Amino acid sequence: MTSTTPILPPQVSPPRFATSPRLPHEIGGVEVWAFPVLPGGSDEAVLLGPGADEAAERLGIDLLAALEGARATGRTGEVTAVPVVAEDLRLVLLVGVGDQTVDDFRRAGATLARGTKDRASVATTITTIAPEGGLHAFVVGAMLGSFGFHWRSAGPKELPVERIALAGHHDVEGLDSELAKAIAIGGAGWRSRMLATVPSNLKNPAWLAEQAVEIAREAGLGVEVWDEQRLTAEGFGGIVGVGQASDTPPRMIRLDYRPARGGRKARHVVLVGKGITFDSGGLAIKPAEGMVAMKRDMTGGGVVLATMAALAAVDCPVRVTGLIAAAENAVSGNALRPGDVVRHFGGRTSEVTNTDAEGRLVMADALAYAVAELGPDVLVDVATLTGAMKVALGQGTGGFFASDDALAASIDAAGRASGERLWRLPLAADYEELLASKVADADNAPGGPGAITAALFLQHFTGGLPWAHLDVASVGDAPAEKHEWTVGPTGFGARVLLTWLGSEDPLAGVG
Repeated sequence: MTSTTPILPPQVSPPRFATSPRLPHEIGGVEVWAFPVLPGGSDEAVLLGPGADEAAERLGIDLLAALEGARATGRTGEVTAVPVVAEDLRLVLLVGVGDQTVDDFRRAGATLARGTKDRASVATTITTIAPEGGLHAFVVGAMLGSFGFHWRSAGPKELPVERIALAGHHDVEGLDSELAKAIAIGGAGWRSRMLATVPSNLKNPAWLAEQAVEIAREAGLGVEVWDEQRLTAEGFGGIVGVGQASDTPPRMIRLDYRPARGGRKARHVVLVGKGITFDSGGLAIKPAEGMVAMKRDMTGGGVVLATMAALAAVDCPVRVTGLIAAAENAVSGNALRPGDVVRHFGGRTSEVTNTDAEGRLVMADALAYAVAELGPDVLVDVATLTGAMKVALGQGTGGFFASDDALAASIDAAGRASGERLWRLPLAADYEELLASKVADADNAPGGPGAITAALFLQHFTGGLPWAHLDVASVGDAPAEKHEWTVGPTGFGARVLLTWLGSEDPLAGVG
């Protein structure tokens, strides 16, 4: 008898990185050399960066002529490929770095990754001209630009380059910390993207909980999982209600991190992630095209898992608890109906006027639990919550709300630094009256402005604590290959959270 449980095939891995004081032509056994191309001044169209002259002399090739023939400008993301045959070397890549900002180097890293797929190794001097933070950004971009997922019988269609040597750096030891942190944050972005991409015939709440247990074991985190019986017994009515129609019951997952310094005395952040492993819309069923991407409706939960896994690697100085409210929003005779009332953890009630506004129902339980049982200093939640956010911001920027200006400023800065940009929207109290229900404490779907009213709904469960709500529905999917984004689920949020939580004092001025 064969098992009906799907088995995820082995997946590709991101490149491995190393620094070297030698230039590419001095490193043996390398298949690709890559050099930066800078826009020139008034006298020259473009300029080549370190190591290019030595490479050109070794190969007997005029690289500037190759750039001229390609009409290269040095703009970010532009790449000129020069095929060669010389011992192990097969290709020279000339990669534009534009104005040489941190963003430019992140994008150059992604460009390099795309240009070296199915190669064994590349040595590059691009990071030798990077500004502060540029090497970090380049590594993250190269990792995420390499991302791939497959479920093909013949194996993956293409493979990331196996090794990237960051060549021409004389202070190699001084770069170790920056490189390690970049690999951790890039890896978290990869993990959250991977979790969001796994199909829902495998990915259900129990599977997500299994991933959390494995992550906790690897990262030395505390872990606790609520099954459906315990959720029911302890009053998590939102999670139970949303998950009750599915053959795969709901879960709540808790992960705990303590910093190496401070221990119990360290300030405490709780992260809450929406973990809807598939969203059919429930009885308010989505149209077929609206369901295609809904395996990624647990992006918030995946982001929290990936963030928790990397906290030690970024030397996070505060205590962090991650909560993932996981359920499948399915259709059956036992599904939530419009007009039903659910009682959340702590007693507040919600009238369910739209079963496709389910994310806020499960997150409300987790937020209420955090306030009542954990007493944190700060609450932050992340979710692909509202289509209204996509209408407001398009697919290039995430949205967020915050009840504390210092917290908002920190998250905004982390978004800009990490490349996961967020735009702050107002918690406009003028719309509070729209939440009114004739039979319950609130209506779960009070209408537009949809992103704001959803945030106001959640705010009632935050206990007045400093709180930020990241609504990343606008950036949950990448429609095209662009910079470090690959087509499909983005896993957006892990980089911004780790950049914030890995800073020297994440809660400075908050509260």
